[in-house]
Amino acid sequence: MLGLMIESLVALLLLVTIGYCFVLNRRLKRLRADESSLRETITELVHATEIAERAIECLKETAVECDRDLTNKLRQADRFSRSIEKQVELGGKVLNRLSRITELARGHGLVERGAAAVAAKAAGTKPAEAPQRQVPQRSTAAKGSATSVSGRAA
Repeated sequence: MLGLMIESLVALLLLVTIGYCFVLNRRLKRLRADESSLRETITELVHATEIAERAIECLKETAVECDRDLTNKLRQADRFSRSIEKQVELGGKVLNRLSRITELARGHGLVERGAAAVAAKAAGTKPAEAPQRQVPQRSTAAKGSATSVSGRAA
């Protein structure tokens, strides 16, 4: 009887083992099916990674190019700014010279006649035929001082 019980126990264990092997077989089949889809996913991931790497390289090149262009533009703007500053400074000097010349000319009575003609021309009318004022002759000393002022102005 003991032999029958041992053989029944072995038979039962064999049935459990067969059932477990059956379950394990199904799980292995699912794993293999998942493996092929996993391989496809990995292949797609590798392809997407390569595309992303190329895109990053292009972005780096574009960033370097933009930086270079921006640097050039900033240098150009700086040169233009300095040039404009010099021109404004020179314009201020010219304006100062012109105002000194005008003041000197007013001091000698030379501006009134010219100012009327300029004002009439700016207004778009003919200057009135006013009697022409005689410009006084300057003395030699006055000529020398005017020359020195206009020499400084020029």
